[in-house]
Amino acid sequence: MALTGLPPDTDADIARVTEALAMITPRWNVRILLALSGPPLRYSELAAKVSWLQNGQLHPKLRALCDAGLVQRTEHTSRHVTYGHTDRGAAFLPVLPMIVTWAEEHLEKADRPLPAIEQIEDSLTLLTRRHAAAILWVLKSREEVSGQALARIVMPSSDWTNIYPPLRQLVADGLVDTEGIGQPYRLSVAGDGLGPVFGALSAWSSGNPLTQAAQHPVWGRPGAAPTPKPWVSNLSLPAATAPSAVRAAGASLPTWQNRDLFSHTATARPKAALPAGGPRR
Repeated sequence: MALTGLPPDTDADIARVTEALAMITPRWNVRILLALSGPPLRYSELAAKVSWLQNGQLHPKLRALCDAGLVQRTEHTSRHVTYGHTDRGAAFLPVLPMIVTWAEEHLEKADRPLPAIEQIEDSLTLLTRRHAAAILWVLKSREEVSGQALARIVMPSSDWTNIYPPLRQLVADGLVDTEGIGQPYRLSVAGDGLGPVFGALSAWSSGNPLTQAAQHPVWGRPGAAPTPKPWVSNLSLPAATAPSAVRAAGASLPTWQNRDLFSHTATARPKAALPAGGPRR
């Protein structure tokens, strides 16, 4: 059954990306995936790496990640069980630095340098708003759309006024712009900058290599020639004075360094993520 009024291929693409985000957004999931980077671990070894989780919290998280096909449980003997990434889980890891790159460019600056894992968690909070992916998709492909027209596309079987709560949230988050009541909606610079992230999520969720992200019909930038830069996880950026160039997904992905995504003491209990909402974060 169609979820939106978009063409079936686009509708399926949005649904896959929404599902992919739903796999990793629950609290601690990304941290567990990062802790599993490297050789498979016994449960006790993994628990030591995510020691802030209380007794009974890790098992259901691992079960959910196994059910999602991101983590594999291997029973060597009745007393020797290990957990590690599946091929699909390992293929997802390069998407995370792309999320951090977007966050460092477009989220508002915090009052302290944030480890990259917190940048990821703050970003995922914004991207998993209800109807966010579909709304951003439509605005990316059609540039400017009225609220009523957007409602007919995104939620054709619902009262069209239901589009406004998610739209207002995306405006508050800094991903969508409008001149005011009755005026059309369009992507902000930050919303448009999600191209590499959504392109990579689309490629990964459809089983394709991330190098195909730049060819995405909506989010791709096949002609872009990004300038490589060093991967820095805790960069504190100055306020932007002009829209930054959007990187093409799949080109010169940052070098993956698991340690970059945690604070200086990876075993310390993480601080609560900054509340989403307001401009950019």
